[in-house]
Order: sequence, then C-alpha cells, then structure tokens
Amino acid sequence: MAKMWAESVCVSKATSSAALGSTWETSSSKLIQPRSEIQYFLYAPIRASHSVDDNNKAYKQLGLSSLKKKIGDAVIRAEMFAPTALEVEEARWSKQEEMIRDSNLWDDPAKSDRILVKLADVAKVVDSLKDLTFKAEEAKLITELADMNGINCGLFRQAYNASLDVSKFLDHYRMSKLLKEPYDLEGACVIINAGSRGIYPKGACIWAEQLLSMYAKWAKKQGYKGRVVEKCSSKNGGIKSAMIEFESECAYGYLSGERGVHSLIGSQNGYILCEASAVCVDVVPLFLKTTYDLQIDDVDLVVSSSSIEQSGTEQAICIQHIPTGIKVQSSAERSRFANKIKALNRLKAKLLVIAREQGVSSVTSIKRDAIVKLWQKETRKYVSHPYKLVQDVKTGIELSDLDSVLDGNIEPFIEAHINMR
Repeated sequence: MAKMWAESVCVSKATSSAALGSTWETSSSKLIQPRSEIQYFLYAPIRASHSVDDNNKAYKQLGLSSLKKKIGDAVIRAEMFAPTALEVEEARWSKQEEMIRDSNLWDDPAKSDRILVKLADVAKVVDSLKDLTFKAEEAKLITELADMNGINCGLFRQAYNASLDVSKFLDHYRMSKLLKEPYDLEGACVIINAGSRGIYPKGACIWAEQLLSMYAKWAKKQGYKGRVVEKCSSKNGGIKSAMIEFESECAYGYLSGERGVHSLIGSQNGYILCEASAVCVDVVPLFLKTTYDLQIDDVDLVVSSSSIEQSGTEQAICIQHIPTGIKVQSSAERSRFANKIKALNRLKAKLLVIAREQGVSSVTSIKRDAIVKLWQKETRKYVSHPYKLVQDVKTGIELSDLDSVLDGNIEPFIEAHINMR
C-alpha cells in the first residue's frame, strides 16, 4: 500500500507539471483537472503533533471521502437524467428517419441535405448518451472495486476522471438545449481589439493579450478546436488585435454574449476606482455546415489593402460595406483571392447578425443609424485592485476569483447570458 501511495504522488506531480500544447485541442480522455481533491490531499500540510503515517492516513480518508461524494453525485445525476434524455433523442432520431422515408431525396436536394445533417447530429447525441450511461456505470463499478481493494487511489482517480466526463457532457447537453437562436449552432470568430481609452491606454494591448489567453484556455477546457488566425503585436508588449476561429458546433451560441467592451478596473491614488484599460470583443458566426445565400452587390463594397495596419502581408484584404459602414478584413490566407473570400464571409456573417438584432427581414433593410457600436456596449468589468472582482454588466453576475476567470473559467457568465435571452 505504501508503494502504491508513493506511485500516486509521483503521478500527481507529473500531471500537474505537464506542459500544455500549442494548439487548443483536447479530448475528455486527456482532460487534466489541476488542484483536484486528490492533489489537494497529496500536498496537504502535516502537523508536527502527529506522526507522518497517522496524518497521511487522516488526509487520505478526508480527501477520498470528498472524491467519492463527487463521483457519487455525478453517477446519480446521470442515472436520473440520461434515460429520459436518451428516450427523447431516440424519438427525434425516429422522426428524422420517417421524414427520409416519406421524402424523395432527389426532388429537393437542399432539403434532403438538411434532413440528413439533422439525422447525423441526432445519431451523434444518441451515441454520446449511451456512452454517458456506460461511463457512469464504469465510475460506479470502479468506486466499488476501490473500496473492496482497501481504498485504491489509482482506481479512485480513474473513477473520478470518468465522472468528470459524465458531468462535462451533461452540462454541454443541458446548455445546448437552450441554444435556439438561428446561428447558435455555428462556429465562431472572436475578434479582439485594444482600445485607446482609460487611464492606462498603453496597457490595453497587455489587457487584450490576457483576454486572448482567457478565450484560448476556455476553448481548451471545452475540447474546442480553435486557432489564432490573425494577430497584430504591439511594440510595447501585448497585442493590438487578434482573431480566433472556433470550428466547433455551438461556439457562437456560447460566445455571442461576449460581444462588447471588457474593462480592466484599477484604483487611482489608492482609493478611486476607474477604468484602467479597455478592450472590445466582437463575435460573428463561422458557418460550418449551413450556407446562407446572401448576395451583396459589388457596387456596395470598397475592397482595399491600404487600411490594414501592420498586416505583414501583401495579400491582406479590407472590405467596407458602404450602406452600413461595416468593415472587415482578412490577412491570414495565402492569396488575395482567398483573403477576399474569407473577408466576404465575415462581412456576410456580421450583416446577418445585425439584421437579426434589428428585426429586419433582409440585409438591405438594415438601418445604419440604428447599428449599435460595440464600443458603446459594456459587457464586463474586471477589478484587479484594491480587491479582485469580475462583474458581468448585462446579467449582474459577480465572481470574486479574477484569476480563475482569466484562467478560462467563464462558464457562469456564458450560462447567464444564454438563460436571459
């Protein structure tokens, strides 16, 4: 048992010091939970008034008891929720199959494609729910085996990881059912721009880089595929702007509430709280499966490359939509033609979102004067001094752990935004 315990300590230390990869791709099987209960218990301080063996035994019982409760809670949640959800999704699957049988797939190829895509999506959810049931049973069985084996820490760790997969999927499934807006199921392009306002405008570039890191860490924890497609660095450190593309379903639905100004708040003269730096975040849909047939007249567009600051490439393209004044750009592709296509797609996505916000049926009906400028839309305040607090302006949600939020734990804000729509 002592040898097993030493091996568990070594594993925990190796895990906590593992370097993160350069990409943001992960899977549930590789998910690492820093500072979990078992790690806390491994590194817990030992009081001098008791022997080392007695304290190890006490902390072991305390840590594993908490761990067992978390595993048990996840298993109970899965047992209560999964059967009903599986029944609902299998009914949806049957309905989609009936639509295919009742339709002539050759009569309307576009409609057939939509039906087949929905069928594939439902089939994926059904498989995931069945896998969820298996993982819950696995966690329950491993916990029982660990108890029979005299509290085997390695088995408990395995059961805990399985329970994390269960909880993660249940959270995603519940949230996905709330995503009912037209573009919620699409990918997302997040655009970050440092501002010039605040008492420390030069610090906005550093602040912009911190927000870029926050979204990167969030994506990694969600298992999302993401990549920084464009980034303009600042000479004084940080970044002036950046674009991140998340080619994962529901990314836009989750992140659309992030649009607006993110302000870093500090104190001046030791007691006056004021805006130190500001960064504007925009989010537009990144269409993954659906193609929206939006035609824009060439006469309504101004295509240039001169207005892209420090793009670093001759292939960079900037497009301005004259009727609305909206500007988009692309510089990451290998040719001017490819950048033009990318920029046009971003422009179309932006116009579709604006038309939706204004409640008009077509892009041509967009009222330029009614377009809300993102710099006038306050989203979140991050207080760093004299105390730490993150306040979401739209929902009123407040969190006191600033470091945790900047580490990518923005789920409470995302959930609140979705619930209030």
